[in-house]
Amino acid sequence: MKQSPLFSGIVYFFLGGLFTYFAIQDVQDSGWDFFSYLLVILATVDFGSGIKLIFLYFASKNRPKKQ
Repeated sequence: MKQSPLFSGIVYFFLGGLFTYFAIQDVQDSGWDFFSYLLVILATVDFGSGIKLIFLYFASKNRPKKQ
């Protein structure tokens, strides 16, 4: 079963928020170390992928259908 880009985009946004939360907790506990930077990079990639997929969904929804 194929998932819609909108659902995948929302999942990526959720993961980005989760990684951001973990990064904030890690920085508060132990400061900026390698793992904190890794979590920030993962959150950035997830937010970027989520935005791209949501734009893809709305762009394909607004495109006229071929008959």
